This record gives sequence, structure tokens and C-alpha cells, in this order.
Amino acid sequence: MTSLSVNINKIAVLRNSRGHELPDPVVAARVAIEAGCGGITVHPRPDQRHIRVDDVARVAAILGHVEYNIEGNPFAPPRGSYPGYLDLVRGARPAQATLVPDGDGQLTSDHGFDLARDAARLAPLVRELKTLGCRVSLFVDADVADVERAAEIGADRIELYTEPYAVAFASGDASRALADCVRTAERARACGLGVNAGHDLNQQNLGALKQAIPFLAEVSIGHALIGEALYAGLAPTVRAYLHILASS
Repeated sequence: MTSLSVNINKIAVLRNSRGHELPDPVVAARVAIEAGCGGITVHPRPDQRHIRVDDVARVAAILGHVEYNIEGNPFAPPRGSYPGYLDLVRGARPAQATLVPDGDGQLTSDHGFDLARDAARLAPLVRELKTLGCRVSLFVDADVADVERAAEIGADRIELYTEPYAVAFASGDASRALADCVRTAERARACGLGVNAGHDLNQQNLGALKQAIPFLAEVSIGHALIGEALYAGLAPTVRAYLHILASS
């Protein structure tokens, strides 16, 4: 069964827009958990534009049986009250650490690691995260040429960057983009890696991806899910995604 991890960053964006404490990402996490999701994802950035440092610990305290996935750039240095990605993970001890090569200039994550270039730098960080008890996932492009390097440096999973697939799906012809996802997922599985997926997945395109890659371990969904929840409610929207995963 593919797990649904609900990314609550957008709840924090809405809260931060007013400079107060509502809506509270922790309350949103509780609602998603009660609706049946398998995990909660946060992606705290050094500029704290959405999830803040204090949110990371507050979410960790209420998770109970579901998994915590903390995304972030492990190369981003400490800044102000942001202690650095590894220190956040040390404090929260999530089930999964998803490493993403994003910078402040990016509105959102928009590419995966260049494993030929980045593997040597990532290897000691992967080892350290695993000593903390974290499963380690690396964010990669769906057409990455050397996915096997993720296994060589000790990662447990990859996360397929699925925005190109989502864009192609919306245009009416996702065959090539979907084939890239499938090819990389199968290569990853062949070298012992689990396969996650995320970015711009929604209720329209998720089923086709799951059918093409039935062994997906996890999908992390935030932007579309929170947007749809504005109309349908958060709990019903989480349940709708779970239904798609179960029936695809």
C-alpha cells in the first residue's frame, strides 16, 4: 500500500501572511492524521517563509503512529534562528529525512540532485542521518542518469520529482514523462532503493502514476491537496487521496 504523507507547508504560508498563529499547521496535521494519512511532511527553509523552526518540534510532538518526513537542503548553513537541516533532524528524529537541493531563490523545489556531482558530498550526510535512525530519501529528476549512485552512498529511497509529469498530464499527453518516471523507478528498485514521488501530484494525475508504478512506497502531496481542501474540507480531501491510492 502506498502511503500518503500530507505536506502542511501551505498552512504555514497562510498563517505567516498575517503574522499571527492561525491557521495552525499542527491542527491541520491532526486533522490529516485523523482522516487516515500515513505521514506528515514539512519542508523548513532557512528563510522560514512557511514552516518555522518551532513548528518542526510542535509537529513532532503530536504525530503518534504516523511517520514524520522532514525535507530540506542539507548543505544550507545555519542562519539566524535556523540551526541547519541536520540540527533540526537531530531534535525531531523523523522517520524519514528527504534531502532536496533547493535554495532561497527557488519559489519551490524545481529539480533533483545531480548525483554525479553531488554524491560525494551527500555520502557523509546520509551516513550521519542514518545514525540518527532516519530513513534517507534523495530528491531526483525522473530522468536522472545515474540513480544507482543513490544506493551506492547508502540512501534508502529516492523521491521522484513529478512536476514534469504533472505538466504533461495537464497538457493531455503524459506518456513520455510517465515513461521517464517508470524507468527510473524500476532502476531504483533493481538496486534496492524504495521509491517515493512528489510535486504537483493531484487527484487527476495520481491514479495514473500509481498504476504505472504500483510499488510506490509513498507520495508526498501538499500544494494541490491543501488547495482542494479549501473547497471540500481537509479531512474529506485526505480521504479522497487515500481512495485513489487504494483503488489504483
